[in-house]
Amino acid sequence: MLEREAEIRQLTMHRIAIVALQLSILLGATAAQAHAHLDRAEPRVGSTVPSAPREVTLWFSQNIEPAFSSAEVTDANGIRFDQGKAQIEGNVMRLGVRPLPPGSYRVHWKVLSVDTHTTEGTFPFRVGQ
Repeated sequence: MLEREAEIRQLTMHRIAIVALQLSILLGATAAQAHAHLDRAEPRVGSTVPSAPREVTLWFSQNIEPAFSSAEVTDANGIRFDQGKAQIEGNVMRLGVRPLPPGSYRVHWKVLSVDTHTTEGTFPFRVGQ
């Protein structure tokens, strides 16, 4: 009888350990996704476009707060080519740009997600051959 109780206790402890491990994995995955990350961009990250875009569009992994999110487009010399404040709807940010001559450009973005986490990043693109 004591052996059977010991087996049941051991099995119960094993099940508790498995459930705890599953919960920690699930909670860890949820916490890792809690920030707004750049999902994609147009022009694409690192791409070369044949002609200058009129705007840069950024899509994020979750909605962002318009009042605390921004982006800028600069050339290789650090001269800004973006026009005014970015337009934000949900998880999409659109930023108008002045005419871009052929060359290399950098987009720097900083956003506050609706869950109050700030993220930022930079990516290049080129205009012309």
